[in-house]
Amino acid sequence: MSKEILIINSNGPLKGEVEISGAKNSALPILAACVLGTEEIILDGVPELKDVEIMVEVLKHLGSKVEYLDKNSLKIDSSGINTCETPYELMDKMRASFVVMGPLLSRFNKAYTRAPGGCNIGSRPIDLHLKGFKALGAENRINDDEIAIEANNGLKGSEIYLDFPSVGATQNIMMAACLAEGETIIENAAKEPEIVDLASFLSKMGAKIKGAGTSTITIRGVEKLTGTRHTIIPDRIEAASYMLAAAMTRGEVKITNVIGSHIRPVIAKLIEIGAEIKEIEEEDIIYIKAPNRLKSTNIQTLPYPGFPTDVQAQFMALLTVSDGESRIQETVFENRFMHVDELSKMGAVIATSGNRATIAGVEKLHGASVKATDLRAGAALVMAGLVAEGETRISEIYHIDRGYSNLVEKFSKLGADIKRVTVD
Repeated sequence: MSKEILIINSNGPLKGEVEISGAKNSALPILAACVLGTEEIILDGVPELKDVEIMVEVLKHLGSKVEYLDKNSLKIDSSGINTCETPYELMDKMRASFVVMGPLLSRFNKAYTRAPGGCNIGSRPIDLHLKGFKALGAENRINDDEIAIEANNGLKGSEIYLDFPSVGATQNIMMAACLAEGETIIENAAKEPEIVDLASFLSKMGAKIKGAGTSTITIRGVEKLTGTRHTIIPDRIEAASYMLAAAMTRGEVKITNVIGSHIRPVIAKLIEIGAEIKEIEEEDIIYIKAPNRLKSTNIQTLPYPGFPTDVQAQFMALLTVSDGESRIQETVFENRFMHVDELSKMGAVIATSGNRATIAGVEKLHGASVKATDLRAGAALVMAGLVAEGETRISEIYHIDRGYSNLVEKFSKLGADIKRVTVD
């Protein structure tokens, strides 16, 4: 059976300009939120990703009409939704598809699906989602991975405290509360920019939401949501990945459509280890230059606004060729060091103990055959391949396609020797 792989050879410093796509982690919940709209919705800045394709299929299955106006703009009409059951095969492919449950429950007082799939980077339970739904008056039944959520007496506003500031749970509960009777308050809510973008989108449709971006979000239920036009925010994780790749190759890159305040911890760490960064905030542009070998550092991942777990693998790749010994502590997901074995195949010197990793920087990595164990691990391996001596072959790249739009084209434009090939 044939499969696609990436083949990468070192080709010197990255140079040029790259435009960042719309945020995957914003586009997916906003697409799910379209279920709530009773009129036509147009979304701009939608990234070209496998996960987006899956969410579009979910919407179509539910009865929404979805039309591409161009490669990054969608027209969605969910007025004719005719089922509350999300197809199992689509849920298996992508964990984020579970965020359609909140909108379905809000609009129809019921939703049916199965336990979600996606990257295997930890347990990421859905108990906080279900806890929130229950607080709003919904009962859930789970058996053989099937999940049925019903609010026979409608949803009622409530105060909900999240044990952990889960992004997915915050999004799902926020959407469920939009049409609930009365006021809902989410305490210890996630603060990510994608939460703010979702709230902005819902507000344009008529939702009453205050406090998005803080730890307390208040939603006052309304009778219905209408239509709107909205542009997805830039993908901060993609932006950080290209900044790190530029720094790792000792390149000089102009990054456009990037909001610096969304990746402040990454920028701060890059400056700390020796990169030169210039921001033009009013134009959403960042210039990065790293002419010399970078220094070591210590990193601890945290919920936003701390250092993002979604950039941990890529920063580890950079530190494998930095000068000195670095340490990383992963506090968000318990199974997010799967890239360590793959980077080690390329000559990286990394020791792990539980949720801690120690990286001893080496002068050179060497090419190897490796596999993308998850989305961000795949990006880390691409970066390693850009500086490794000899050829790097990366398999299981469907993970990378889930989160990086036109990766080969964008890196090639920066001078990288990277190609996608089909092998038997």
